[in-house]
Amino acid sequence: QGHVAESGGGLVQPGGSLRLSCIASGTIFTIYEMGWYRQPLGKQRELVARVTRGGSTIYGASVRGRFAISPDYAKRMVYLEINSLKPEDTAVYYCNVRDRLGESEYSQWGQGTQVTVSP
Repeated sequence: QGHVAESGGGLVQPGGSLRLSCIASGTIFTIYEMGWYRQPLGKQRELVARVTRGGSTIYGASVRGRFAISPDYAKRMVYLEINSLKPEDTAVYYCNVRDRLGESEYSQWGQGTQVTVSP
């Protein structure tokens, strides 16, 4: 079974920036999609951004233009550049890696990294 780990979260002031990193290790087959999701305290998990191996990228409406996702399939990593942070961006950010072997598909999640935006 594969393992996904996020890093790079922290406390940042409004208007600041962070770079989140995610690495997949262990038994990972062919990755076809990687993404970032977030879950504010007491709310549901929501899409931040995801990218397919074919290059298709989708961003959540609230982060479009401020966040940028970039995959590195060779390293099994995906990054999230987050800029112009707002207090409402405060959440636990989760990495999701989807891989497949033949017709079998897998979805693996990390434990999350906390991003707190506060003066």
